[in-house]
Amino acid sequence: MELYKTVRAEASVPQTIEKSRFIAHIKPVESREEAEEFIASIRARYRDATHNVPAMVLGDKAQIQWASDDGEPQGTSGAPMVQLLVGEGLTNLVVVVTRYFGGIKLGTGGLVRAYSSSARLAVEEAGICSVCSVCRLSVRIEYTYLDRLMKMASEDLSVPQSFVIADTDYGEKVTVQLLCQEEDEETVTAALANMTSGTALVIESTRDLQRV
Repeated sequence: MELYKTVRAEASVPQTIEKSRFIAHIKPVESREEAEEFIASIRARYRDATHNVPAMVLGDKAQIQWASDDGEPQGTSGAPMVQLLVGEGLTNLVVVVTRYFGGIKLGTGGLVRAYSSSARLAVEEAGICSVCSVCRLSVRIEYTYLDRLMKMASEDLSVPQSFVIADTDYGEKVTVQLLCQEEDEETVTAALANMTSGTALVIESTRDLQRV
């Protein structure tokens, strides 16, 4: 079950507009504290910059939306970035756009476009993914079924009724950690039972968060 969408990984991307240098940094985060730590690290890294404009969106329903213009004219930088992120349906992420002023004023509209486009480039560079609540099955099988199980496994959890192998422990029997969508748990366990003539043993079934 999809809980929300966010960016896949931390990323950064620069661009130059009218001689001003913009550097956008983006990161997926799980809390406001993590977002604030990231903002502080970027400000320390670019302490000589003209502006370090932060924006964050948090919560599975984007309940927390915060930004600062960091000295730019009010409403021209941080707020447009938040609007962009929310408009893309993204949450649990933080963006900081650093600006080194190049001597040419961009005007209100120019600043909005510059910061919005910088944030958009960062999102594109990081990539978008879905965070889903998935089922983790710990399953014990005989070695004779391992090759068949690996052939059944998928590399894409978004495929209906699929599962991926997250881990394998080789003991007297093989214990594998399988991930599948919550709604596919019964289908996957039935397929395992069919493949192993009913000998597959599900030791544990838990819930995890997974990026897909």
